[in-house]
Amino acid sequence: MEDIAVLREKVDAVDDQILRDLVQRVKICRAIGELKKQQGKPVHDIHRETEVLKRVRERAEMLKLDPDKIERIYREIVNMCSSVQQ
Repeated sequence: MEDIAVLREKVDAVDDQILRDLVQRVKICRAIGELKKQQGKPVHDIHRETEVLKRVRERAEMLKLDPDKIERIYREIVNMCSSVQQ
């Protein structure tokens, strides 16, 4: 059995990966925002937001995670990414 310190290091590594992935998501969303500006499209796309939230809820259920909690997390991520498109 691993000790708590080793397991915490693994959690820290996962957290670091989550942050790197969020940075990548923000970069992609900025690029999308630039394209939306060039094409005269609005930043906020409720249809896409609904699709994203539906998809992550379904994935959460498949992965035995609480879909309500995952949706709350993703709402914050979507809001953060929308703000960088402004």
